[in-house]
Amino acid sequence: MDARVSELFGSGNGHSSGSGGVSSGKPGNGYGVAPKKASAKNKKAKARLSRNFKPSNNTPYLPPEAEEGNIEYKLKLVNPTQYRFEHLATQMKWRLQEGRGEAVYQIGVEDNGMLVGLSEEEMRASLKTLHRLAEKVGADIAILREREVDYDSDVPRKIAEVLIRKVPDDQQFLDLRVAVLGNVDSGKSTLLGVLTQGELDNGRGRARLNLFRHLHEIQTGRTSSISFEILGFNSKGEVVNYSESRTAEEICESASKMITFIDLAGHHKYLKTTIFGLTSYCPDFAMLVVSANTGIAGTTREHLGLAMALKVPIFIVISKVDLCTRATVERTVRQLERVLKQPGCNKVPMVVSSTDDAVTAAQQFAQSPSITPIFTLSSVSGESLDLLKVFFNIIPPLSNSKEQEELMQQLTEFQVDEIYTVPEVGTVVGGTLYSGICREGDHLVVGPTDSGQFHQLTVGSIQRNRSACRVLRAGQAATLALGNFDRSLLRKGMVMVSPEMDPTICWMFEAEIVLLFHAKTFHKGFQVTVHIGNVRQTATVEAVYGKEELRTGEKAVVLFKFIKHPEYLKVGAKVLFREGVTKGIGLVTKLLPIAQYQPS
Repeated sequence: MDARVSELFGSGNGHSSGSGGVSSGKPGNGYGVAPKKASAKNKKAKARLSRNFKPSNNTPYLPPEAEEGNIEYKLKLVNPTQYRFEHLATQMKWRLQEGRGEAVYQIGVEDNGMLVGLSEEEMRASLKTLHRLAEKVGADIAILREREVDYDSDVPRKIAEVLIRKVPDDQQFLDLRVAVLGNVDSGKSTLLGVLTQGELDNGRGRARLNLFRHLHEIQTGRTSSISFEILGFNSKGEVVNYSESRTAEEICESASKMITFIDLAGHHKYLKTTIFGLTSYCPDFAMLVVSANTGIAGTTREHLGLAMALKVPIFIVISKVDLCTRATVERTVRQLERVLKQPGCNKVPMVVSSTDDAVTAAQQFAQSPSITPIFTLSSVSGESLDLLKVFFNIIPPLSNSKEQEELMQQLTEFQVDEIYTVPEVGTVVGGTLYSGICREGDHLVVGPTDSGQFHQLTVGSIQRNRSACRVLRAGQAATLALGNFDRSLLRKGMVMVSPEMDPTICWMFEAEIVLLFHAKTFHKGFQVTVHIGNVRQTATVEAVYGKEELRTGEKAVVLFKFIKHPEYLKVGAKVLFREGVTKGIGLVTKLLPIAQYQPS
């Protein structure tokens, strides 16, 4: 692992462990070493524990326990009284709620982060108590790893890291979305086929056949559309996929945590589809797949830049290691590390080579956006595939329960990303519920139309991950059946909102932009394709404030005007625009609502 990771996490200097913080001091060891000066609180703790052991100057530490987040430190849980047991159960419910159904318990650790450790007997008793607690709150436990703590003591002492996951009720599994990026032929669809089907590839693309949606994709082997695949984990942390001839419905029923993969196109010809997938489906993470034998080629840099521009945390998978020598794989890893450390990226690469690394990587990745785990694996031989599964199993959600609750209390807003006509069902729309709650039978309005109007509709049935669902909550992706609603009134980029909402519809908006790359100069009258969330439309530059023209790397506030129809936008939304080689990013700063003027 990189020395800079040690600098970041190895000093135990009070980094908050909000959503999973284990310090990585040495490679393969997820625990840091504290500085030699201990605080007054630490001294008291040492005095209290001096009966059991003599702490040396290099007693290891974790960051102090945080009030928020889903990480709990427990020194020991041996034979608690009934009153204490009830208190511990309430505490566990709180930690599970903070992690949206997942919590990590560090056993043998003081609240201040000091790794004290327990004897074999005490550890066994503590884990037994933890099991009883988990049973009481309807959860399961899985031991992630055990470590012997190194200091001057006669008896060996251990600490354990335990994952506690709630058994799902009413389909409320934790759902994380992962966008899959990478150059054409880097092995994205094959890797997803292997993960979700549970069978290795034959080296000729058999694993990816189930993922393709069109005949020309099967014939060419190239993805041109966005497809979704699911990988589940049950409450014990075991993989739930299609390997035992399960249906999507069965996977949803038995999984406590679901990873939804958004398989995006790698070919430059389909770049607009890839950008739409990244901006519209709001992925939690991005997985960049790089082929070991070709290295950073084609659209790899562009995809990396897109994910970084949209601030999507990214990790890297180097595939096809079975085709190359060890030296070639290492050369690709070094090439990636160089790119990631460049001033524009400022990432800290972290090569994962053991289960212990995978656990540490998952927790630190969610905690610090600069950490970039790198996996080297093969979809044919299955080498290191398990490490990626461990990573997916442990990776915590980015938003906590409080943020989720706040979004759910807002008015309903559903972004329309896909439109289908299904026999005997009628019109169906697919997309993401941005805020609020959506139930069967809800009355919503959909728009804006070309004239800025909204039409009323009623939500029929709801499906998530191909299985029926009664209630849709903020942040979840689903398909909604709209019955005999006229499909010709719908288009991608529309929103379905509560009738009480007063949506801001505009033809023109101002955005503060940075021009990432442009061959010549960017000026008034220039036309670009603008991506804002699920909105994708050509817009004209009406004005560049304070400047005549813009060059690569320059910032400005620009007034854009849509060409075809007005759109529903929000201030603060991320803007990404492109035209040929021209690319830029920015934020919407001001909307000029439709009521102020009429389009020419």
